[in-house]
Amino acid sequence: MLEGNRVSRISVRGFAVASATAVTAVGSVVGVASGSTAQNNDAEATAADTTLLADIPAGQQAQVQTASLTQQADAQAIAADASAKKDAEEAARKAAAETAVAKKAAAKKAAEAAEAAAKERAEAKAAATRSTRDSSSFPVQSSYSVAQIQAMARQMVAADQFQCFSNIVNHESSWNYQAVNASSGAYGLFQALPAGKYASAGADWRTNPATQIKWGLNYMNERYHSPCGAWSFWQANHWY
Repeated sequence: MLEGNRVSRISVRGFAVASATAVTAVGSVVGVASGSTAQNNDAEATAADTTLLADIPAGQQAQVQTASLTQQADAQAIAADASAKKDAEEAARKAAAETAVAKKAAAKKAAEAAEAAAKERAEAKAAATRSTRDSSSFPVQSSYSVAQIQAMARQMVAADQFQCFSNIVNHESSWNYQAVNASSGAYGLFQALPAGKYASAGADWRTNPATQIKWGLNYMNERYHSPCGAWSFWQANHWY
């Protein structure tokens, strides 16, 4: 049986070393025949290596070769793992960058949409509040016809909001500024409840349709941003 220190001297190069040694040994023999001193020295060194390899049984030589191949396979596996890890990290960085860009674009789009919506609401509110006359500019009368009340409203409500305004008044009171709901007590053009709400627009709310129109227009603008906003709500709920 071989000693452990003899086996440890064998290079993991396995058969590659043995083959190289064999070739060198042949060359050395030729050198000796020709009388070359250098070749003789090589032959002696190679002969020593050849003797060392020859001392190892064939089975153990196979083990050395297997160990060498296993080591090479391990090294290749480690290199492959490192490459795969590098590729995965690069893919993760790329995906993170793409996600960040997409989120930034989505946030920008949402901000632009919100800004546009706010601008639209502001413009609608501004249009709704524009009027050519204030309620106090109309002469006081003892009574008013529906046509007169509608004419007053047209001068107080923005043109692009008037139809929505008119739709609500039609449903609530049919333009009767003295309409009273017998069961609830709701009063006037907009069926305000309690009726005293009209007082915020003027003390003459019971006798002046213009005061009621002013109150109704303010209510729609403040709660729904415009008469058309109020009409959309009314259509969905049948109240506003």
